[in-house]
Amino acid sequence: MIQPENARRARPNMPNYGVMPGAVDAMLAWDWVDQQMHEARNYWVCSVCGDGRPHSVPVWGAWVDGGLYFGTDKNSVKALNIARDNRVVVHLGSGDETVIFEGAAVEAQISASMLKKISERYVEKYALDPELEETDDLLLRLIPKKVMAWLERDYPATATYWLFDS
Repeated sequence: MIQPENARRARPNMPNYGVMPGAVDAMLAWDWVDQQMHEARNYWVCSVCGDGRPHSVPVWGAWVDGGLYFGTDKNSVKALNIARDNRVVVHLGSGDETVIFEGAAVEAQISASMLKKISERYVEKYALDPELEETDDLLLRLIPKKVMAWLERDYPATATYWLFDS
């Protein structure tokens, strides 16, 4: 079973929703989150504008070696929002197979071999080479603080959190 580094799996404490901290039998494994992130075509990135308005857009991205990488134009609304406040929420499109990340988007500092892996994943998913080495766009990496996941059909039994160390 895959387990993310610096994270502990926890049961949310939400008794008003039927989620009881002691009922851990049906909690999800990180393998399930990893698979959902790998298979996703789009990732919704939610940031906050300077005036406090929320901003949410779908992006293409690559889930590689347990991390999400996505690009954006340096002058896009999301890039300007993230430059001012890098706290983001990233989630997948399904409410039936829910995966929600809370964390920070940071400029990716990666090796040439990792850049190659990310580019290969883009080609595999989107049949498009993002030419990451030759662009002025930002390549961002998601640093998770908390991940929430559940299956709607088995809610609240599957409600699972992962809490990451700072």
